[in-house]
Amino acid sequence: MDNLSDALKKLKLTAADSTVDSLEGCLDCLLQALAQNNTETSEKILESGILRLFPNLLTSQSSCTAKVANIVADVAKNEFMRSPCVDAGLVPPLVQLLNFDDQEVLLQTGRALGNICYDSHEGRRAVEEAGGAQIINDHIKSLCSITTPANQKLMTVFCGMLMNYSNDDDDTLQTQLISMGVIPTLVKLLGIHCVNAALTEMCLVAFGNLAELESSKEQFASTNVAEVLVQIFKKQAEHEKKEMIFEVFAPLAENDIIKIQLVEAGLVELLLQIVEVTENSDKDDDVAQLKTASDLLVLLLLGDESMQKLFDGGKGSIFQVVLSWLPSNNHQLQLAGALSIANFARNDGNCIHMVDNGIVTKLLDLLDRHVEDGNVTVQHAALSALRNLAIPVVNKAKMLSAGVAEEVLKFLKSEMPPVQFKLLGTLRMLIDAQADAAEQLGKNVKLVERLVEWCEAKDHAGVMGESNRLLSALIRHSKSKDVIRVIVQSGGVKHLVTMATSEHVIMQNEALVALGLIAALELGTAEKDLENAKLVQVLHRLLSDERSAPEIKYNSMVLICAVMGSEPLHKEVMTLAFMDVVAKLRSHENKTVAQQASLTEQRLAVES
Repeated sequence: MDNLSDALKKLKLTAADSTVDSLEGCLDCLLQALAQNNTETSEKILESGILRLFPNLLTSQSSCTAKVANIVADVAKNEFMRSPCVDAGLVPPLVQLLNFDDQEVLLQTGRALGNICYDSHEGRRAVEEAGGAQIINDHIKSLCSITTPANQKLMTVFCGMLMNYSNDDDDTLQTQLISMGVIPTLVKLLGIHCVNAALTEMCLVAFGNLAELESSKEQFASTNVAEVLVQIFKKQAEHEKKEMIFEVFAPLAENDIIKIQLVEAGLVELLLQIVEVTENSDKDDDVAQLKTASDLLVLLLLGDESMQKLFDGGKGSIFQVVLSWLPSNNHQLQLAGALSIANFARNDGNCIHMVDNGIVTKLLDLLDRHVEDGNVTVQHAALSALRNLAIPVVNKAKMLSAGVAEEVLKFLKSEMPPVQFKLLGTLRMLIDAQADAAEQLGKNVKLVERLVEWCEAKDHAGVMGESNRLLSALIRHSKSKDVIRVIVQSGGVKHLVTMATSEHVIMQNEALVALGLIAALELGTAEKDLENAKLVQVLHRLLSDERSAPEIKYNSMVLICAVMGSEPLHKEVMTLAFMDVVAKLRSHENKTVAQQASLTEQRLAVES
C-alpha cells in the first residue's frame, strides 16, 4: 500500500500539468491496488480527495482517459463511493466521453456510468440530467448488428448500464426510456445476440424493469419480443435462467395482444412440457417451476382471443391436458386446472360444450376432495368454474340434476370470504328461472339463516351483496309462500329493504321485485318486519329522488299499492305525502312509469 500512497500524493501534486507518462504510472498503480483490494483502496482514494481532480483528467482526453474511467468504474463498485463520484462532478464528463469512438474509452465509460447508477437514485438522476441514457440508446441502435466479440462486450456493458438505470422505484426514468424507444432497440439487440449469455441476461433484466409499466406493453407488442423470448426460453436448461425469462413473460402476458403472440410463438407447448417434467417432483426448483409455468398458462387464457384459440372447439391440446389436471393429487395442478376451466367458461358456446362433455362431474369430484380442511384456493377456483358454467340457460337444469347445488351447499360452513362469495354466485346462477330449485333451496333453513348472517358481513362487501342478491333471487324465482315464510322467520326482510337503497340499480330492482312478491303473497306474515325496516319511508325517498331509475320508480309504486292491504303500512303511506310525489310522476317521460303513476294515484285516492 506504500506504492498506493505515493501514487495518490504524486497524482494530487501533478494531475494538472504532469506528463502523460508519469500520470499513466500513477493510474496503473491505482488500478493494480484496486484489483488487489478494491474496498480498502477505494477508501484511501476517497480520503485523499483526488476524485475532484478526475473531471479534468476525463475532459483532457489523452491516452490515459480510458484508465481514469476504468478507475471510476472500479471504485463505483462500492456503494459508499457512488455519491462521492456524483458529488465530485464525474458524471457530466463521463457522459461526454460517450460521444467518442474509442472502443476502450466507451467500454470503461459505460462500466463507470453503470456502476454509479447501481442501486443509487442519486447516480441515476445525475446520468439523467447529463443525457447519458439517450446517447447509450443511440449507440446500441447503431452498433447492435455487429457481432464481433469486442462489440458484444461493449453492448453487454451498455445494456448493463440501462439495466441499472431503469431499476428505479420512481417510474419516471423507465417512462423516459420507453419514450426514447429503448424497447425496440433492445428487442432487436436480443434477437441478434441471443447466444451471448451475459448480454441476454442484461437485456432480460432491463425488460423486467420496463415491462411492469402499462405504457411499455404497447411498444413490446409492436416488436417480435414474444418470438425472441420463446426461442431463448426453448434453449435454456438452467432453472435460474428460466426464472429470469418467466419474470419477463408474466408482466408482458397481461397484454392481450402479447398473449396471442406468445401463444402463436409456441409458449404453451413449452409450458406444458415443463409441467409434464416437474409435476411428480418434490425438488424445490421443480415445484417453483411447476407453479410458475401453470400460473402463466392460466394467465394466457385470460385473453379472449388467446383463450378461444387454445380451446379450439374443445379440441385444443391445452384443454385436453387441463382436464387431466383436475383429478391430479398435486394441489397446484388442481388449482391451475380449475382456473383454466373457469377461463374457458367465459363464453357460452364453450360452457355448453364442456357441460355436455362431462366437465361438471370432474369439478364436483375435485370439490368433494376439498370439503374437510380443503385447499381454499382450489375451492375458490372450482366454484368459479361452476359459476361460469351455470350462466347459459341450457346448462342450469343439467347442472342441477348433476347435483351441483348439493355439493356447493357443503361449503356453507366455510369462513373464507372468497369461497363464500363464489358459493353464493354459483347458487344464484343455478336458480335463475329454475322455480323448483329456487323453492327447494329457499326452504333450506340452514342456507337462509347463513344468508341472513352474511347479509351483515360489512367487512366483505362482495359477500354481503351476493347474499342479498341470492335472498332476493330465491323469492323472485320460486314465487313460493313457503320460501317467503322461511326468509321472514329467519330475519331476511330488513336486508331486502336495505338492499332497495343500494347504489347499484340492478340490486335495488331485485330487492323491490322480491318485496313486491312478499307483499302480494305473505303480507300478514311480513307486515311487522316491513314496518320495522321503515319500508314506506324508503319507498317515499326512492320516488322523490330524481336520480332514481325509471324501473325503480315503477316497482316502488307497484309495492306501494301492494302494501295498502296492511293497516299499519297503509297508515304510514297516508301519513307521508305520497299523493304529491306520485302526481308529479304522471308526466314522467317514461310511459310505463307515467301509467303506473296514474294507477297508483287512483289507488291512493280510493284508500284515503
